[in-house]
Amino acid sequence: MNGKRVIVTGGASGIGLASAEVLLERGAKVAIWDVAPDTLEVAGRIGAHGQVVDVTGDLEAPVAEAVEALGGLTGLVHAAGRVDPTPIGALTADAWDLVVDVNLRAHALLTQAALPHLDRSAGPSIVGVSSIEGIAANPWIPSYCASKAGLLGLTRSMAAQLGPEGVRVNAVCPGFVVTPMLQPALDIPEVKAEFEQSTPLGRMAQPREIATVVAFLLSDDASFVTGTELVVDGGLICKH
Repeated sequence: MNGKRVIVTGGASGIGLASAEVLLERGAKVAIWDVAPDTLEVAGRIGAHGQVVDVTGDLEAPVAEAVEALGGLTGLVHAAGRVDPTPIGALTADAWDLVVDVNLRAHALLTQAALPHLDRSAGPSIVGVSSIEGIAANPWIPSYCASKAGLLGLTRSMAAQLGPEGVRVNAVCPGFVVTPMLQPALDIPEVKAEFEQSTPLGRMAQPREIATVVAFLLSDDASFVTGTELVVDGGLICKH
């Protein structure tokens, strides 16, 4: 990853933080974005450039700051995410928009803002963190499922458009991962047990297990991989 310069959204925790750590360990320069109040502290601890950024806002200035700090840009990881356990029948437009804006809309607008800065000579790569729930149904989180399924369609569309420019675009679809987003559910022993038992490998993933796949997609080892999603779920999708 030497020479890679990557922006990671949602980089202060969970899959975003793990992705930043793996990239840094492998020689990349990384800017982490997050709305968490400890973003700058986390960035200093791991050796990244930190920015407090709301991905639903204007992204051109934050991208320009990251490009200056990193000395260029070769990759994006959109790991910022939001979930709302509200089923159809209880939804509000505002709650729906909060999820879709973070998970889906931001990925398109981040790519658009970053596109003029991407170093075409360095084999630029864009990775969106989707979910198996963008493929298989979950009745309780329709806005999350819709946003993650939409991200897969967006991935294919951007890959088709940007491929001739030398820009690769892919997605990862994690299964159940031990992250702060999922922690409220994991605090319920019965739910945690159900998550573990539903996976053929008999356990949940750690964020680093997703991050290494993200790093692969950003690397030159994946130089002919674009427009696809890699499922990283311990076999869970096999049971759907």
